[in-house]
Amino acid sequence: MTRRGSYAKGIAKREEILATALEVVDRAGFRGASVRELADAVGLSQAGLLHYFDSKEELFTAILRKRDEVDTSRTDPGADMVETLLDVVRHNAETPGLVQLFASTSVAATSDVGHPAHDWFVDRYANVLAHLAGAVRARQDAGEIDPAVDADRLARVLVAVSDGMQVQWMLDPEVDMAASIELVWRLALAAVGSGAGATGASGTA
Repeated sequence: MTRRGSYAKGIAKREEILATALEVVDRAGFRGASVRELADAVGLSQAGLLHYFDSKEELFTAILRKRDEVDTSRTDPGADMVETLLDVVRHNAETPGLVQLFASTSVAATSDVGHPAHDWFVDRYANVLAHLAGAVRARQDAGEIDPAVDADRLARVLVAVSDGMQVQWMLDPEVDMAASIELVWRLALAAVGSGAGATGASGTA
């Protein structure tokens, strides 16, 4: 019972740390959210904080996982993946520190297969791409997108635009990230019956 109780307390403390870390990173920005500041925010020493995580990198990876959980909980379960993506991107504009953390960690994880976040990013992108492609195919079945359009490729384009606009937004906060993604989506919808989808597909196959 004692061991179970200790384990449960450990899980609860970890969740408390992550919830607080989201607020600290959002407020102080990625660069300003040091391990010391995060530890102070939850009343622990730096060593005490890292007792719950294997490393600083693992801590920041866990923060990103928690951010995704929070984003998922606040999105409309009835919305398709494109609408969900747009909603999340609009919300991201209100949380610059977390966007900075995501961008910085993604670069580090991409260049280092041993990084704690590497496998998480691989799985995350695969999941997002699969759901976006599913949303595209649903629109194709409904006659709203040219069936000649490669759904997987369009999904990758939407993710690429999302990531690229995120970089531009970090350089210039006046940039509307969601509007640019929505533009690409509207162009895909507008291509129905125009022949543009079929030409594009055959030209890039």
